[in-house]
Amino acid sequence: MKKLSVKPKNWLLSFHVASGGIWLGTALCIVAVAITKKNILNGDELYGINSVLKFMDDWVIIPTAILSLITGGLLCWLTIWGFTKHYWVIVKWVVTVTLITTGTIWLGPWLNTMTAISETERIQALHNPLYILNQQGVILGGAIQTACLLAIVAISIVKPWGRRLVKQSKEMKEVVSSNS
Repeated sequence: MKKLSVKPKNWLLSFHVASGGIWLGTALCIVAVAITKKNILNGDELYGINSVLKFMDDWVIIPTAILSLITGGLLCWLTIWGFTKHYWVIVKWVVTVTLITTGTIWLGPWLNTMTAISETERIQALHNPLYILNQQGVILGGAIQTACLLAIVAISIVKPWGRRLVKQSKEMKEVVSSNS
C-alpha cells in the first residue's frame, strides 16, 4: 500500500496530537473539578457541576478519544510506523484501547450516576454511599487515566523502545541468500 507523503502525514499527525491533547486536558480538568467540588454546600451547584462534568465526558472526552484512536490507526496504516513494527506503537495501542474501555465501562457510568443522583437528591447526594463511591472512583480512576495519557504523550515523544526484530520468512531468507 502506498504511504502518505509528508504534508498529508503531518496534517494527520496534527489531528492526532490535537485530539490526544484535548482528551488529556479535559481528563485533567474533570479530575481537578471533581476534587474541588467536595466543599460544595448548595445542591443546585452540586448538580450543575456534575452536569458539566458529564457534558465534558460525553461531548469532549468520548469524541476526542475516538478521534485519537482513529488518527493513530491511520498513522500506523498509512506511514512507515506500522501497527507492530515498533514496541512504542504497540504500547500506545494497548494503553489507548485500555483507557477507552475503562472509561466506557467505569468512568462514564460513574459520572452519569453521580449526575442522576445529584439531580434528584441535590445536596443530600453527598450523604448517599453510591454517590460517594462513584465520586471516589471518578477522582481515582480519572487521576490514573490522566497519568496514563501523560505517559502516552511521553512515549510518543521519546519513543523509548526500538523497532521489533521480526524473524525473516523462509522466502525472504532465500531471496537474500540468492542475491549474495
